[in-house]
Amino acid sequence: MADWRANLVVDDAGLTAILREGRTVAVLGAKADPSEAAHYVPAYLREHGYRIRPVNPRFAGQRLHDAVTVARLAALSEEADVIEIFRRPEYLGGHADEILALPWRPKVVWFQLGIRNDAAAEKLARAGIRVVQDRCMMPEHRRLIVAKGVRA
Repeated sequence: MADWRANLVVDDAGLTAILREGRTVAVLGAKADPSEAAHYVPAYLREHGYRIRPVNPRFAGQRLHDAVTVARLAALSEEADVIEIFRRPEYLGGHADEILALPWRPKVVWFQLGIRNDAAAEKLARAGIRVVQDRCMMPEHRRLIVAKGVRA
């Protein structure tokens, strides 16, 4: 890509497009505890029509969000449009490599609120993947889709 920075999504138009286009969301770092964001954010998204595919080796084989949790992204039985990451920033470099090694490419990698790693974001963006950093899908969906009456 001539300018990989175009894949770093920071504007409302870009976020709205992602929320409207991405229907399958792999949740890296999914949790079983309903009080944790890595559980209630995907639960919210599922309630709004997204297919959630949980990824966490601690819960592999368990059902979360009406899907069987897998240990790694490579174990997903289907491609995901969006990979939503609930992991600490220091792990994102390794996850970027894991994502780029998949036989398919997500359209988007979304680092949850409070999660930022510019080097990992650049690596993914240079590979043609749109990247969102330090934002939560739930309030962005509420603000850009629900509040505006936009059909997701």
